[in-house]
Amino acid sequence: MKLFTELYTELDQTNKTNEKVEVLRFYFERANAENAAWALYFLSGRKPRQIVPSKKLREWALALTDIPEWLFDESRDTVGDGAETIALLLPNNFEIDETPLHELVEKRLLPLRGADEEIQREEVIKSWNQMNYAQRLIYNKLISGSFRVGVSQQLVTRTLSEISELPKDIITQRLMGAWEPTPEFYQQLVSNELGADETPIARPYPFHLAHQIDFPLDDLGDVQEWQAEWKWDGIRAQVIKRAGQVFIWSRGEDLITERFPEIAFAAENLPDGTVLDGEILPWLDGSALSFNELQRRIGRKTIGAKLLAEVPVILQCYDLLEFESTDIRAFEFQERRRILSEILDELDTKTKKVFQITESVEAASWKEFAEKRETSRTLKVEGFMLKRLASPYRVGRHRGDWWKWKVDPYTIDAVLLYAQKGTGKRSGLFTDYTFAVWSGGELVPFAKAYSGLTDREIRKVDKFIRENTKETFGPVRSVTPKLVFELAFEAIQKSKRHKSGVAVRFPRILRWREDKTIKDADSLETIHALIESHETTNE
Repeated sequence: MKLFTELYTELDQTNKTNEKVEVLRFYFERANAENAAWALYFLSGRKPRQIVPSKKLREWALALTDIPEWLFDESRDTVGDGAETIALLLPNNFEIDETPLHELVEKRLLPLRGADEEIQREEVIKSWNQMNYAQRLIYNKLISGSFRVGVSQQLVTRTLSEISELPKDIITQRLMGAWEPTPEFYQQLVSNELGADETPIARPYPFHLAHQIDFPLDDLGDVQEWQAEWKWDGIRAQVIKRAGQVFIWSRGEDLITERFPEIAFAAENLPDGTVLDGEILPWLDGSALSFNELQRRIGRKTIGAKLLAEVPVILQCYDLLEFESTDIRAFEFQERRRILSEILDELDTKTKKVFQITESVEAASWKEFAEKRETSRTLKVEGFMLKRLASPYRVGRHRGDWWKWKVDPYTIDAVLLYAQKGTGKRSGLFTDYTFAVWSGGELVPFAKAYSGLTDREIRKVDKFIRENTKETFGPVRSVTPKLVFELAFEAIQKSKRHKSGVAVRFPRILRWREDKTIKDADSLETIHALIESHETTNE
């Protein structure tokens, strides 16, 4: 616990990549396999689900410190994090808990799940009394399920690659999919011995990711060296058929086989030793449904017959990673695509409806591609994916071979109406905003956004909010409507759950329109016109 606390603290105190790598190296070179396995588990974004609710930790901390609720809440608003607030308010303790990380997790944290509340309270307070501030902070985050650390899995992979003297791609692949934080797993991860089975039957490959194109298309060179595909708005997934079993993995490394039974059932007809890369899409009558329809299935633990009928799905297949149990990622894209086409052509008619190969869009020039891209919304796609025909399937995000070329987002001018303080490093500033548009002479909230402003603009807006607060509702402040911002979003649709009657996807701030007054802001009428225009083009 002591060494892991030092690791967490030092990672939190630097933004420099090389320093983070050195801190990680220092830890993993000293930690035993038992502790390293759990540290890796947490650093890679995994965490135990909540063991004790945050509200219980708050309740016990208040009883222990005799701090009034209002003072705790004010402190929480200033700090921006409940776990940190509790760690700061508990009585000082300079003792250090020497319990090894794996023992803390396996013997003192996990056994509390489902225990009687009184037992939980006693064990939590006992742990607080044995720990200093930094250890309490980590403990609170782990037990409440809110643990996060400021380091990318890429940096962790790089560090382990350097320590083990293994290629990064090997470490990345060994970390894909489901694994348990055991000493055996960690030892196998950094072992220089390449096992006979480097690809266990359930394990996916690391995804090849694309960059957004940010330069003139002519810089890509000869248009004939590229394939253009429509960029669909669904769930990126790998469908695996190995040893007679089927597995479906999301890009976020979640095993989602049971959520898409029609794909899993159809995949039983794939040849053994096949791994497809593609996009899960809600698909009805030969056309894609909105992503919001797909979310209806994502959010359900069980998928009933009614929902299966209302929101059927397919896999738009765009790559083949494994063929006849052989990793073919080093093959050129055009060759992988050729084999993929042959596999899908041999499927029966019913299975072909589930596994559809992405259309290759033809054009004689980049100018012609630009013209075709303008039809994206009509086709319910986000733009183009551009892939070099000679490219291998790489690990992670690489510039040069795959590019996203998305259509311009929708934009609306809206008025700042409510604000709330951010969390973490933004905890002292109002950075989470609610925006409104006009409807019948009133401002109606329609979207929340928190990204897009510079640090300087954030400070200016924060100052305005503090000086122009009308009312306070807990952590939320209503402000005098004066500031206008241009918002961008990817998609829009009608919604019965929102007061405005609309829901937008990925809203963010494009710019602060200091040149406009609130009278210049857009209206719900404008937004509904966008929806109608979108629906008309899709008919």
